[in-house]
Amino acid sequence: MLVTGAGRGLGRALADLYAAAGFRVIACTRQGTGDAPPLDVSDAASIAALGDHLAGVPIDIVINNAAIRGDTGGLASLETHGFLEVMRINVLAPLLVARALRPNLLAGRRRVIANIGSRAGSLAEGTIDDEDGDYAYRCSKAALNMATVKLAQDFRSDGIAVLSLHPGWVKTDMGGTEAAVEVAESALGLKRLIDDARMAETGSFRAYDGRTVLW
Repeated sequence: MLVTGAGRGLGRALADLYAAAGFRVIACTRQGTGDAPPLDVSDAASIAALGDHLAGVPIDIVINNAAIRGDTGGLASLETHGFLEVMRINVLAPLLVARALRPNLLAGRRRVIANIGSRAGSLAEGTIDDEDGDYAYRCSKAALNMATVKLAQDFRSDGIAVLSLHPGWVKTDMGGTEAAVEVAESALGLKRLIDDARMAETGSFRAYDGRTVLW
C-alpha cells in the first residue's frame, strides 16, 4: 500500500498500522524513503516521477493523505497564491496521484483509493457551529469530494473503489492540541473503513467512526 504525507501525524500512523498488519508500505514524504523517491505533491512532475519509479509494482491501497490548511482567516485575508496552493495540494494532487498509480492498482488485489477529506468540506455539515473563515481549506475539501465521486465513476469499470474519508478533528499539527480525536483512534477507524471497502461503497463519504457524512 502507499500513503502520501507519511512523514508525521495521521499519515505516519496509517503507514505504521499497515506495516504492522504485514503490508509492504510505500510511505511517501518530501525527503523520500527506501521504497519511494522524494514526493512533492504540489509538483506534477514529482507525482509523475513517482509513477515512473513504481512502474510494474502492484499496489493494493492508495491513501491520499497529504494536505495543507492554508489561511484560516475570513474573506478579508483571502490571498490568491495561498488559495491556489491549497487547491493544488488538496485537490489536484490526489487526482494526479490516482492517475499515476492507476496501473499499479490494476495490478493489485484490493484496489482501493482513500482520499482523506474533511467534514469541513461538506455543504450540509461543514459550517455547523463554526465561526472561522477557513475559505481555502473548506473549498478544497468540498472539491475533493467531487473529485472522489468523479474518480469513482471513472474507475468503476476497473474495479477500483474510491472513498472520501473524514478523519475527525485530530490532534495533529494541523488539528492542534485542542482537537477531540487522538491520532491512533482516527487511524484505526480509517483503516477499518479502508479494509472493508467494496465496490458497493465506492464514491461514498464516511467518517472514521463509521458514520456517513452528508455531502
